[in-house]
Amino acid sequence: MSPARRPRARTRNRPPRGASHVGERHEVVVGPVAHGGHCVARLPADDGPGRVVFVRHALPGERVVVEITEGTDGDRFWRGDAVEVAEADADRVVPPCPYAGPGLCGGCDFQHVALSRQRALKADVVREQLSRLAGLDVDVTVEEVPGLPPHEHDGLRWRTRQRFVALPGGRRGMRKHRSHQVVEVDDCLIAVAPADHVVRGAAFEVADDGFWQVHPGAPGVLVDTVLAYLAPQPGESVLDLYAGVGLFGRFLAEAVGEGAVTLVEGDAAACEHARANVPAATVLAGDVGEVLAGLPVEPVDLVVLDPPREGARRAVVEAVAARRPRAIAYVACDPAALARDLAVLAEHGYRLDRLRGLDLFPMTHHVECVAVAVPTDLGG
Repeated sequence: MSPARRPRARTRNRPPRGASHVGERHEVVVGPVAHGGHCVARLPADDGPGRVVFVRHALPGERVVVEITEGTDGDRFWRGDAVEVAEADADRVVPPCPYAGPGLCGGCDFQHVALSRQRALKADVVREQLSRLAGLDVDVTVEEVPGLPPHEHDGLRWRTRQRFVALPGGRRGMRKHRSHQVVEVDDCLIAVAPADHVVRGAAFEVADDGFWQVHPGAPGVLVDTVLAYLAPQPGESVLDLYAGVGLFGRFLAEAVGEGAVTLVEGDAAACEHARANVPAATVLAGDVGEVLAGLPVEPVDLVVLDPPREGARRAVVEAVAARRPRAIAYVACDPAALARDLAVLAEHGYRLDRLRGLDLFPMTHHVECVAVAVPTDLGG
C-alpha cells in the first residue's frame, strides 16, 4: 500500500494538432463502457467509421448529445460530455450530488448510474482489460463492500480522506475533470469522517499523510481475501512488496509464525511504521525493483504485491517469478496494470487462479481487484 498511489497532477499543455472542435455538439448512440470513467461513441460519418469520442456522463446504448471538451483535427480520439439525453437507459438516475455532471466537479464518474449498474460496468471494464491485455477469459463480479455508515443514498459517505482546493474566505472546491479549474463545493457527498486504523482488532501506526485505504471496510476485506487466497501455513516464507505500513505483513507474520517475512516499501516513513506494526518481520526500505535486484534469488513460498496505480511492471514481476512462490496475491487498483502484470507472469509459468472485484470507490470508475496466481503446472 505505497503512498505512491496518491494521484499526481496531469499536465496537458501540448501543442494543438489542427483546428479545435471544442464546443461542438453531435448526437450519438453511446457504445460500450471503457476504462477511465467514460463510454466509447463514434460521430456520424458518411465515409466509414466516424471519429471516436470518449463520452462522460452517459450509459451504453443511450442516444445523447455530446459536447466536445477536447479534440482537434489531428487527434486520434476526442473527449466529450453528454449534455442532453434523447433516449435514456433504465439505469440512469438523478445524481444525488448537485456538483456532479458536465462541467462540474470531476471527482465522481458514475453518479448518474444506479449503484448495481455501476458495479456491472466496472466488472465489464475488468473483464475487457484482462481479455485485451492478458488474453484471459474471466467471469468478473464487482462486490459491494460493507463498512459504510447508514445513509439515505447508497454509495455515499465512504471516502475518509479527501483533498479540497482552498478558496478565499475559507471556502473550498474541487477540480473539474482533466482541468485546473475549480468548482466551489459546500459538501462532498462521498466524504466522511476519518476512520480508525484498526483491522481484526489490531491497531496500526500510520502517518497523518501516509497511505491508508479510504473506504472504511477496505482494509478488513482486503486482508480477509488475501489470507483466504494464500492460505499461509506455519513456517512458510513471505515477501510483502509495496508493503506500506504492514497491513498484510502483520497478519501473514502471525499465520506463518517462525517463518521468514520480509516487507519492502519505498516510503521511509511508512517503513518506520511497518517496523512498529510488524516487529517480527524484516522491513527493507527502497524502490521495490532495486531492493529485489540486490537480494539473493532464493525460493519463497508466498508473495503479496500491492503496487501503485501503474502496477509492479516487468522487472519486479520477473524477480517475483524467479523465486518460484507457490502463490502470488496481487492487490490491484487499476485493472489494466493488473492485466499487464498477469501477462508477464504467464510468460514465466504462472496462471490466474482466482479473482475478486471489490467496489471500494462507489460513484467513481475506480475498482479494486484481488487476484491470485499459481504455477501453471499445478493445473486447474
